[in-house]
Amino acid sequence: DRLRERDERLRARYQRRIVGGADLRALVTPTGRLVADDARGWLRGTRLEVPPGGGELVLPSGRRAFAEPVGHEEAFIVRELTGPSARRRRPRDELRMLADEQAALRRLAMAVAHAVPPAEVFAAVAREAGQLLGVDATHIARYEPGGMASTVASWSRGGDHLAVGTRASLDGESVAGLVLRHGRPARMHNYDGASGPAAALGRELGVRSSVGAPIVVEGRAWGVMIVSSKHERSLPPDTEARIAAFTELVAAAISNTEARAEAGRLGEEQAALRRVATLVACGASPREVFSAVAEEVSRLLAAADTMLLRYEADATATVLAGWSGHEPAAPFDGRMPLDGDNVAARVHRTGRPARIDDYAKARGPIADRVLELGVRSAVGIPIVVDGRLWGVMVAATRQPDALSPGTESRIAEFTELVATAISNIEARSDLAASRARIVAATDEERRRVVRDLHDGAQQRLVHTVITLKLAARALADDEDRGTTLVTEALGHAEQATAELRELAHGILPAVLTAGGLRAGVDALASRMAVPVENRVSVGRPATDVEATAYFVVAEALTNVTKHARAGRAAVAARVEAGTLRVEVRDDGVGGARPDGSGLLGLTDRLAALDGRLRVESSVDGGTLVAADIPVGD
Repeated sequence: DRLRERDERLRARYQRRIVGGADLRALVTPTGRLVADDARGWLRGTRLEVPPGGGELVLPSGRRAFAEPVGHEEAFIVRELTGPSARRRRPRDELRMLADEQAALRRLAMAVAHAVPPAEVFAAVAREAGQLLGVDATHIARYEPGGMASTVASWSRGGDHLAVGTRASLDGESVAGLVLRHGRPARMHNYDGASGPAAALGRELGVRSSVGAPIVVEGRAWGVMIVSSKHERSLPPDTEARIAAFTELVAAAISNTEARAEAGRLGEEQAALRRVATLVACGASPREVFSAVAEEVSRLLAAADTMLLRYEADATATVLAGWSGHEPAAPFDGRMPLDGDNVAARVHRTGRPARIDDYAKARGPIADRVLELGVRSAVGIPIVVDGRLWGVMVAATRQPDALSPGTESRIAEFTELVATAISNIEARSDLAASRARIVAATDEERRRVVRDLHDGAQQRLVHTVITLKLAARALADDEDRGTTLVTEALGHAEQATAELRELAHGILPAVLTAGGLRAGVDALASRMAVPVENRVSVGRPATDVEATAYFVVAEALTNVTKHARAGRAAVAARVEAGTLRVEVRDDGVGGARPDGSGLLGLTDRLAALDGRLRVESSVDGGTLVAADIPVGD
């Protein structure tokens, strides 16, 4: 009963396709069971072996028929092949047809080999296939995103073919849609069950039946080639196989063209990268590098709009350079908030590339400014400098089609050059600032030494000399006052000696030179108002390393005395993996600033030895001043 109900539903659905017409017709299930016929009983009592997907089959009587799938292979319309298409070709006709086909394929292959433009190849294929197969019209279309197909070539005997560029949706039932969905050849013996915009175009041209085959390029469905008849009779059963030879040539032409385009694109891209890299290597200014990158990326992406933005600490972005079409873009004034949903904001939030293919959905101040330019889609690539997110490179297009999927990777190489340029510029700036600080510190130290010598030891030595001269006169006159003067002069000399020794401590103490870092730390600790634990366990590294380590401890302990309000401190030093690690801790109030003049001077001194300074100083959590100095194995 269930089978009978199913057969009734199938018969009712496809009755119009069965009855009528010059050919004998019947409806069968995928298993070959007869459901209905045209009432002439030509298949009554016959169980057919229907090929998967339909196709030609031989009846028990020896006659030839063709099974056409309907309703996504829910059932098959079987019709007997009659007339010229059913007659067996004579050997001479077969040879002539084969010779004509090979000649046509050779002509097309020569065009492909000689790099004839794709449009000309497509037109030649459509013409040659139509004339060779004896059909009324041929059509070659490219599949596009969104379920669309676009005509790239068309031919007809009467000249009433589709214009190149005609686009149609593949909704409904059409040969182009069936080929795209199933990835294999498809045919329609008539357009009674066809529907949708693509089928409507066929009806407008008077098409009655069609056969289509996929054009596969590099493993992807690129498009479809369709041959059509405007007569009732069906196209020959071998039409699919004969079209395949032409679709292979179309695929070869497309593949060759894409390969040449890719080679040209890579050449242009490498040339652009070399030009930017040359600017970076020659130490060009940031403005020059940024402007060059924006221009090169714009040209490579077919005159796309480009912007290079720097992220600021207050969650805003500053446009540093831009290019639009073939000229620099009008500058954006001031900083723009990174609010809303746009590629710059997405990159800022995630640190990863971002794309918006429909920019009408973008939001925020930056999106508003970009939409004013008519932008339809955009991508953004982060610029990362020394591990931190520095900015973003944005490329946008005003064309309806979104930027190609490979756009992000193409831009990434330019952002790496931008990052290198920024890193170089910052390194040069840091080096210049460090040199300036070293020069200033050296000058200040020289002035301090001169001042201390002049105001201290020098004055005492002058006083000593004067006093000794007075003592000499007094002794010559045998006065008792001479002894007193000598004693006073001796006191001045001793004080001058002490002051000179104290002054020398600021340069390099003798205890360090004689006893090493541990002895030097002991000497520093002896002058501290708070107890200092000495955990120094190193030998005698190189003189410059030892002196630098000593000054790190001296500066850190000076800060403990002046600012920390600590109850105790500890100094540790050890060698690990070729690095001398020096640490000074205290239990004070914290809040030490790494950019203070003393610690900044230590940073410069350590940098001269490829060392690093680290300061950890939370409020009420004490302070850690740590230095790492390479000492080798």
